[in-house]
Amino acid sequence: MVGAWLAINNLFLFLCTAMYLGTGWSLVLFSFPIAPKLRPDNYYDQFVPQVTAATKFFTVMTVLMAVSAILMIIGGPQGGQRLLGAVVLAAIVAATVLTVVAILPDNAKMAAGISTQAELDTILRRWMARNRIRVGLWTLQWAAVACWFGLEVTR
Repeated sequence: MVGAWLAINNLFLFLCTAMYLGTGWSLVLFSFPIAPKLRPDNYYDQFVPQVTAATKFFTVMTVLMAVSAILMIIGGPQGGQRLLGAVVLAAIVAATVLTVVAILPDNAKMAAGISTQAELDTILRRWMARNRIRVGLWTLQWAAVACWFGLEVTR
C-alpha cells in the first residue's frame, strides 16, 4: 500500500490536473464557439481580465504540480507507476513551454489592445489552436494521474 504522504501528494496532483482538465474543456466546448462574436470594441472585457486572473492562479499551481509530479516519481513504486509520474511531469513541462512561448505573447497583445477585426481574428484563431493543443496536454496529465490511481487500487 502506498504511504499516506504519497497518496495525499497524488490526490493534490489529481485535483490540479482535474482543474486544468475542466478549465480546458470548458474553453473548447463553451468559450471557443463564441470567440467569433468578439470584436475590437467588446473583446477586452470578455477576455483579458479572465485570462489575466487565470494566468496568475495557474502559474502558482503549475509550479506546485511540477513539484508534486517529481514527488510522485520519487515516491512511487518501481515500474509503470513511476512512468506515469514521468508522463505527468513531461506534459506539465510541455504545456508550460507552449504557454510561455506561444500563448502568453498573444495574451499580451490582447491586453495591449487590438483595434482591427482582422488582427483580432488572427490572434484569436492562433490562440484557440494553441489552446487546443494545451488542452490535449492537460487531458494527458489528468489521464496519467487517473491511471496511477487505477493501478494503485488494483495492486
